[in-house]
Amino acid sequence: MNGGIKVDRRVERVTFETDRYVILGDVTLPPEGYQSRFSDAMNREDPFVPLTNVEITERESGRVIQRPFIVLGKEHVRLAFPLKNDVS
Repeated sequence: MNGGIKVDRRVERVTFETDRYVILGDVTLPPEGYQSRFSDAMNREDPFVPLTNVEITERESGRVIQRPFIVLGKEHVRLAFPLKNDVS
């Protein structure tokens, strides 16, 4: 139980590229203000990024693996970017 305390959060869909994988997943962030940008999450001292609703594509084989949750070590990330929901 969370003791009845509601914590507002928003989810942002992001892509991470490593030497071996392309990882698509959801990052949970504050809705606004302090630490609410994806870049803030990447710049925190924590060496890991928790992700939900994850799709992992192996670069070599193209095989896709789905997981409800992973913790990605930032040291493996070569490129990271949020996906845009709007289509113009």
